[in-house]
Amino acid sequence: MLHSRCLMSVSRSSSTMRNKVVPLSRPRLRSQFLSAGSSGFLWLLLACIAVFSMPARAQAQRWPEKRANDWYRQQRWLVGSNYIPSTAINELEMWQADTFDLPTIDRELGWAENLGMNTMRVFLHNLLWQGDSQGFLHRMDQFLQVADNHHIRILFVLFDSVWDPNPKAGKQREPKPHVHNSGWVQAPGIELLQDSNRWDSELKPYIAGVIGRFRDDRRVLMWDLMNEPDNDSAQYKGIPNKGELALRLLKEEWQWARDARPSQPLTSGVWKDDWSPKSQRSAMSIFQLEKSDVITFHSYGPPGEMRRRIKSLRSYGRPIVCTEYMARPLGSTFASILPLLKHAHVGAYNWGFVNGKSQTIYPWDSWEKTYTGEPPVWFHDIFRADGSPYDPRETALLREMTH
Repeated sequence: MLHSRCLMSVSRSSSTMRNKVVPLSRPRLRSQFLSAGSSGFLWLLLACIAVFSMPARAQAQRWPEKRANDWYRQQRWLVGSNYIPSTAINELEMWQADTFDLPTIDRELGWAENLGMNTMRVFLHNLLWQGDSQGFLHRMDQFLQVADNHHIRILFVLFDSVWDPNPKAGKQREPKPHVHNSGWVQAPGIELLQDSNRWDSELKPYIAGVIGRFRDDRRVLMWDLMNEPDNDSAQYKGIPNKGELALRLLKEEWQWARDARPSQPLTSGVWKDDWSPKSQRSAMSIFQLEKSDVITFHSYGPPGEMRRRIKSLRSYGRPIVCTEYMARPLGSTFASILPLLKHAHVGAYNWGFVNGKSQTIYPWDSWEKTYTGEPPVWFHDIFRADGSPYDPRETALLREMTH
């Protein structure tokens, strides 16, 4: 964060204009202004600062449709998974220094490369920044290098409103046997979400620091600012106005992210209700759709539902990427959905890659229904932990569709 006693000055070269931050003490500022000899110099200086800062402010706006569509045309068809290594139960265990498992990540992303996947959606957490910001950034850099070695670019998710609302740094609990995502945690936790007085000091530095560090990094494809912000996570005790609080936070976060001036697009995916412009859209959906550079959405339904979702989003005139799909028992399968998405030139991220501590081979109802062994039909995921596919026909289809 910038110190309040910083003077923003601007220098111009033949090819670029960039802001430079020059820390000045109050006595030094006073002496420089007095040495100008007249108030006219001061007004001229302030006018120059105002004029030269206009391009920076202009950059902090939503991408025009043309820029978004030009960017999307430069990408290969985006296909990948929501990824967490099989050795991690949640995003904290994935990224904390003691459990950061780069060999497993390298091995598993190799399997993704072999399928022809070119991107992965990966979740971060604000507690990782608070505990060890520099170490966290270093591990992110290591992860990005491994992904890049496998020709995979990353869509990072910065906040998440799903599952356990009481995250704690440190050693994470063991999975509950046969329960879907039994240890996944929200970011931020409900206590911090409810205390907006802490957002500027605890959340803004995280968003500004992470995006600022990687804002021009070609290995980062996009920034997903908040996953399913108004998801009530019924499996846990929540609060009645969570959606309202999440919308307030998302609005703040969007400005923090814009102020970091990333070269990558910003998004937050819609996931429920009707999204067509003439429908009764929620305040959350309206905000997400009107602010996202690239439109992203979730759909776990059969092909008919997916087609309706895509049709409802076409009218926004922006690229469309499905950042969550594939729940086999619900009719969302690779065979039924992936060809549809490719034909529509809609990016595709299925949920789940390797069966591991997240246990998402089990369905959502495993929170209420008892399972004692592997379900006959996996809900999510593609590979077992040893690299063998759940269904070789699916991996063959993925290779066919991506080559």
